[in-house]
Amino acid sequence: MKPSLLLSTALLMAAALAGCGAVQGDVDINAIKTALKDNETQWNKDFAAKDVEKLVGHYADDAVLMSPGMPAAVGKDAIRKLLSGMTSDSALNLSFTNSKIEVASSGEMAYTQGSYTMTMTGPDKKPITDHGSYVTTYRKGVDGSWKAVADIATSEAPTASPRS
Repeated sequence: MKPSLLLSTALLMAAALAGCGAVQGDVDINAIKTALKDNETQWNKDFAAKDVEKLVGHYADDAVLMSPGMPAAVGKDAIRKLLSGMTSDSALNLSFTNSKIEVASSGEMAYTQGSYTMTMTGPDKKPITDHGSYVTTYRKGVDGSWKAVADIATSEAPTASPRS
């Protein structure tokens, strides 16, 4: 084979293999992404149903939940308490959509990134709507399920006092 033909063939094979990045070793990245999308779809349904135990079930035992304007909730008991307070609000409506999912090559960790919209009762007893961004880091459990280990949201709504 001529060197130029050999180089062209090698480059074509490399390009073809690069396109196969959906499966790395025994890890099916696309299947994991689908599982995480399905998980977050169910999570949205659990928020709509205001089912605290199902919501808590999305978290690992050692998870941390960070929501705007609230102290971090560390561990399932603290997360349950925070979510119980949120879901007791009759005006609560929370939805979120991921725009990016990244999976570690090991298939053991992943994260989603996206946006959320939340309506709650404000201090003046009127509904207020917040929107912002979130990142949720997941760890694959021994049973194969994906649990959030860090769930962090940041509001994009203007605040009364700008940060210095």
